[in-house]
Amino acid sequence: MASVVGTMRTARLPILVAVLCASVALAADDAELISAAQATIATFKKTDPKIDKFFGSAAGYAVFPTIGKGGFVVGGAGGDGVLFVGGKPVGRSSMGQATIGLQLGGQAFSEIIFFETPATLSDFQKGNFALAAQASAVAISAGAAAQANYEHGVAIFTATKTGLMYEASVGGQKFGYHPFASKAK
Repeated sequence: MASVVGTMRTARLPILVAVLCASVALAADDAELISAAQATIATFKKTDPKIDKFFGSAAGYAVFPTIGKGGFVVGGAGGDGVLFVGGKPVGRSSMGQATIGLQLGGQAFSEIIFFETPATLSDFQKGNFALAAQASAVAISAGAAAQANYEHGVAIFTATKTGLMYEASVGGQKFGYHPFASKAK
């Protein structure tokens, strides 16, 4: 029994190290983060041009170029992003997530959250915004945006960058927001 516990602890170590390294790597300065967010937008548009309908109609959108995620029964995820209003970067956002359940592995992914109304956008900017575990995201692929709709004022798109994660877990995402200083725009 002791060897099983030791093996489980050993198996968790690389995942925890990867998540910690990813979170340090994600802490970029504002200009780098804006550039990475703009590149992420370009990638999503190239993958599925129909996503333009969301960019054109949303009150705003938060772009997270890289979110690191890892877990072994208990897991977590986190990353920094940029909030865009009127197509212009207006602030920095952070996302944190804790999960519990059947899960093993680690991955990095990109996420874009579109806010349908000014009220939903305002909730995000005030820090009153979290996504419940039941929130559904659309994996970006050619044509995926054509079938996607807003749910509870948001539409969420993701794209896996690297890694592999087996998961049947429960957890929600919590967000923070800070406006940029005028020089970062």
